[in-house]
Amino acid sequence: QVQLVESGGGLVQAGGSLRLSCAVSGTIFNVLAMGWYRQAPGKQRDLVARITSGGSTNYADSLKGRFTISRDNAKNTVYLQMNSLKPEDTAVYYCNANWALTRQNYWGQGTQVTVSS
Repeated sequence: QVQLVESGGGLVQAGGSLRLSCAVSGTIFNVLAMGWYRQAPGKQRDLVARITSGGSTNYADSLKGRFTISRDNAKNTVYLQMNSLKPEDTAVYYCNANWALTRQNYWGQGTQVTVSS
């Protein structure tokens, strides 16, 4: 059974930083493309950042330079470093794992990030 467990969310003041983690179990982590998405109340779930199995990254244009996605294949974990946080970054952040070859796609339960002004 594939599980994605996020951690690291919380309450932070504007300008602060947080690092989210997503630990993956039950599958072969190295082959997965991993992503972070976020969903604010009343809005759709949007891509924040994505990293391929080979380490290539892409980001939502509005977040480039503030957020960094990385992965540690030895720990089966993907990270999202978030700097210079703004109140508009407040959302539930979800981890996603995708294995295109087998069309498998999985989501974590989400972690709340709240940025106060």
